[in-house]
Amino acid sequence: MGLALAQARLAGAAGEVPVGAVVVHRGRVVGEGVNAPIGSHDPSAHAEMVALRAAAQALSNYRLEDCELFVTLEPCAMCVGAILHARLKRVVFAAPDPKTGAAGSVINLLGDKRLNHQTQLLGGVWAQESRQLLQEFFQTKRRVARMHHHPLREDALRTPAEAFQQLPGYPWSEHYISDLPALAGLRMHYLDEGPRDAPLTYLCLHGNPAWSYLYRKMIPVFLQGGARVVAPDLIGFGKSDKLKKDSAHTFSWHRQVLLEFIERLGLHRVVLVVQDWGGLLGLTLPMVQASRYPGLLVMNTALATGDAPLSPGFLAWRAMCAKNPDFDVARLFARGNPHMSEAECAAYNAPFPDRGYRAALRVFAGMVPEFEDSDGAAVSRLAREFWRERWSGKTLMAIGIQDPVLGLPVMSALRQDIRNCPDPMLLLQAGHFVQEHGETVAQAAVSLFV
Repeated sequence: MGLALAQARLAGAAGEVPVGAVVVHRGRVVGEGVNAPIGSHDPSAHAEMVALRAAAQALSNYRLEDCELFVTLEPCAMCVGAILHARLKRVVFAAPDPKTGAAGSVINLLGDKRLNHQTQLLGGVWAQESRQLLQEFFQTKRRVARMHHHPLREDALRTPAEAFQQLPGYPWSEHYISDLPALAGLRMHYLDEGPRDAPLTYLCLHGNPAWSYLYRKMIPVFLQGGARVVAPDLIGFGKSDKLKKDSAHTFSWHRQVLLEFIERLGLHRVVLVVQDWGGLLGLTLPMVQASRYPGLLVMNTALATGDAPLSPGFLAWRAMCAKNPDFDVARLFARGNPHMSEAECAAYNAPFPDRGYRAALRVFAGMVPEFEDSDGAAVSRLAREFWRERWSGKTLMAIGIQDPVLGLPVMSALRQDIRNCPDPMLLLQAGHFVQEHGETVAQAAVSLFV
């Protein structure tokens, strides 16, 4: 079966459904088959058929009475017909095929007493390995298909894929969604790693001007702890579409996108991981359905409720953004994170090849609710009430002490608004982007939330 799986991998690499087969005669392989109906333009070129033809040629006999067939997927009716005509001694298959399997799943032709030959049958040998190979193949096919079925809206831009090639420390597969009502066809990118039935899901929300790349040092730790990790790119950031008009971005709209995204993915047992705008938006989400969220990992962020003044550090940041709308994102990260490589810093510039892609960067600082009637202020006040009075999950707070915008004073005030929030982790070398020092934070989270 190991040899058959090797053949299946060859089929998958060629773009065929990954099914492989070998024929064994008295302990010796006499035929191998790679699934190839697409490449050969031959509907009969299933792996079993190819292997049977090779074995018949090797033995100079169309009868294969003393042979066994090992195949990674339960044979279909066509292949079973050939198996019966060849008078095979035994068939061993790995994964069952509930749609077309003719060796027990849909019908069992191999054991039908009305036929003039019955073949011994054994199923389920290395089934998981074969099933995983098939699942990964079709997941990739669906992902590619989705990528080609997300037409670009006229009011949006899409960063060319070449901009994201060879990003250091970011090996994960792309996932896209565009059919949420709030998205109205905009393509939103997200990472989705780990088992779907994991005991916990870490939902990692980035801020401005970052994207899911920010969590690359924390994601492996979460995964090693057995969790699922979901990390979306907000519209306007990362690999998600970029709206052309500054005015298209609002607090309420981005929040609605996240609510629909969480509902669509059916996320439960969520540890909410937030920083910067990830917190401004994310901290307003759990009150909608508190039972989804057993945990909170909160890093340098705030609740902007409009009834308290914004911090001096934030006001200085907002003024800088207004004065320098085309600021160098890579330089910003390099200045606050001298341990980062040049390539890592450059990765934060990748989503924004020119100023036309930077609408979100231009407006997000000004979108932070400042007054009681600002968009997002009222829902943030409701969220503050939730965290003060109704929150019953576990909380881990981590603070980058070097942050001049949302550092220790802001986080100390936020801590007072989170019920039963314990003493925070203080990262003396970390600045605003705590995730760039995030391994120890992630390790503490895994220990706490397990």
